[in-house]
Amino acid sequence: MSESEQQTGEQAAKRTGQLESCQRCGRKQGLVGKYDIWLCRQCFREVARGVGFRKYS
Repeated sequence: MSESEQQTGEQAAKRTGQLESCQRCGRKQGLVGKYDIWLCRQCFREVARGVGFRKYS
């Protein structure tokens, strides 16, 4: 780990994935990162059908 990463806490952010943000609204919490989607869960619900996901009960 480099010294700049120690000072800024950047290493921890990389490890938890929190450097990513929603590609649509910019939120950092509740990200759907599977398949490199990178949308928050709220935006994912709005666009999921258009992207090709189907809801199974």
